[in-house]
Amino acid sequence: MKTIYIVEDETGIRDALQLLLSFENYEVRSFSTIEAFNSRNQAEIPDIFILDVMMPDGLGTDVCNELKKNPSTANVPVMIMSAHAKNTEVTKSCNADVFVSKPFDIDDVIEKIESLISKS
Repeated sequence: MKTIYIVEDETGIRDALQLLLSFENYEVRSFSTIEAFNSRNQAEIPDIFILDVMMPDGLGTDVCNELKKNPSTANVPVMIMSAHAKNTEVTKSCNADVFVSKPFDIDDVIEKIESLISKS
């Protein structure tokens, strides 16, 4: 079973993604803060990271940059989401594999996840 880590502060979005992706047979771990994400077991590497840009304790783009610099996570796909930032702003500030604008279509998100995982 493929594993997805979600870093999203909005409870409704986080819970909906976790539930819907679980129905798609993904194992999902979610984190409501960057601090909680940074406290995870670093030895466990998911198949994809999904990061919100605007978090209460930092920026998802900074997390993305850290993941891409770390040799153990550098090749793990990163999907970054935002309701406020534009694709060009985000892709300039971090090396995410795909950008998703909120609100999003869940079928589109699942399709992008499946595409990223199949390439990795």
